[in-house]
Amino acid sequence: MKNKPINLPKLVVILGSTASGKTELAIKLAKKFSGEIICSDSRTIYQGLNIGTAKPLGEHLKINGQAAMMIENITHYMIDIIKLNTEFTLAQFKAMALDIITSIDQRNKIPFLVGGTGLYISALVDNFKIPHVSPDKKLRKKIEKMIATQGLNYTFAKLIKLDPGAKDFVQADNPRRIIRALEVCLKTGRPFSELRKKGEPLFDILQIGIKIPRENLYQRINQRTDQMIKNGLIKETKKLIKKYPPDLLSFKTIGYQEVIPILLNSKSISPQKLKEISKLIKKNTRHYARRQITWFKRDQRINWVKNYQEASQLIKKFLDF
Repeated sequence: MKNKPINLPKLVVILGSTASGKTELAIKLAKKFSGEIICSDSRTIYQGLNIGTAKPLGEHLKINGQAAMMIENITHYMIDIIKLNTEFTLAQFKAMALDIITSIDQRNKIPFLVGGTGLYISALVDNFKIPHVSPDKKLRKKIEKMIATQGLNYTFAKLIKLDPGAKDFVQADNPRRIIRALEVCLKTGRPFSELRKKGEPLFDILQIGIKIPRENLYQRINQRTDQMIKNGLIKETKKLIKKYPPDLLSFKTIGYQEVIPILLNSKSISPQKLKEISKLIKKNTRHYARRQITWFKRDQRINWVKNYQEASQLIKKFLDF
């Protein structure tokens, strides 16, 4: 291993696309290597988005003042901690995750960063120097209006014109990221991509990616979608939009974004309409999974594995276990 950091805390990263089996693998590995899990997912962090995000749930508790959840006897952090109508930035995620990782290391346990949100993972792995630009509600409303009137593609094109480098980390169909990047560009007068620089390594890191045949992944996506609907996705969404405005950015989440427009225009959902929703969720999830895979494949430091045994061997060597 080249340029191996000396005397830095160890951090194991388990990553992969949605429905690839990250949670199950990470829990099994954490049990073997005395680990605790920090969830790196931009959706399961929100309270209420449970069924549609396949959020693992358990007993809520506090560890050294940090909100945590006990799932299958493994401590998890950064799950179910932010209200749907609360702003949560990449800088906040990084700061909270760093505190948690430090606490885990001080207790002589192994921190496992687990998830599929590439930007969250990169912020820690590459120690991004994230610009601290406070949210501007008026500016955001203008950008949201632009998306509503001109379309997301138009707004993304405007961002890329201001900041060509943004195409490397802002997805064209992610309104939250587009709004934030445009907000920073317009407030600072500088490209967001130039303001985000890599810093010195904070950890000695092993990145493990789950490699799964595409046909198997799609089968898992289909099965998970069917199970979400069976578990009450429609009922959960109805409950959420009674409590929160349906145009919240946090609702721009696969599973909810397909259901909400139907619920706003109809008191009930017919079996035929339910089939259409299911089909659309599956399609959008496949597209999302492909984007995640494309993002992760750019990082040559990731060790791709097919199963628990391969991952376990890598961690054993990494930890000198």
